[in-house]
Amino acid sequence: MARAGVFGALPEGRRETLLAAAREVSFPVGTRIFEEGGHADRFWVLHTGTVALDLHVPGRRPAVIETVGSGELLGWSWLFAPRQWHLGAEATGPVRAWEFDADEVRALCARDPELDHALLVYVAETIGRRLRAARTRLLDLYGPAGSGEPR
Repeated sequence: MARAGVFGALPEGRRETLLAAAREVSFPVGTRIFEEGGHADRFWVLHTGTVALDLHVPGRRPAVIETVGSGELLGWSWLFAPRQWHLGAEATGPVRAWEFDADEVRALCARDPELDHALLVYVAETIGRRLRAARTRLLDLYGPAGSGEPR
């Protein structure tokens, strides 16, 4: 059976390489894991639970863009300068996750081009999916009726 999520995107043996750099963490419901604009120095892969990704909207409550769940990547801003979070994140269910130090993972990637390429492709796909989700959600919330539907 094929693995889903970030670990399923890695070449043979690289899952173990990446997991060797992980530490297990947990977040209770309601925990703000990171804030939009904050320093992005780590990322997570969720074991269990859910995290809402939200976007600051001036004069309104943050708009929830997407919900991240088991096996999914939480945080991609660590990979690209200026390494600031583009969204906020809040635990909406009790979360258990692997936490990765961004500097350590970037150093692993510098030594292992296959791991580097696989992570870059996975992160790029994640960014694309989240941009589409943000566009659709914001059009649903603030655009003319029906503007969030795909053409």
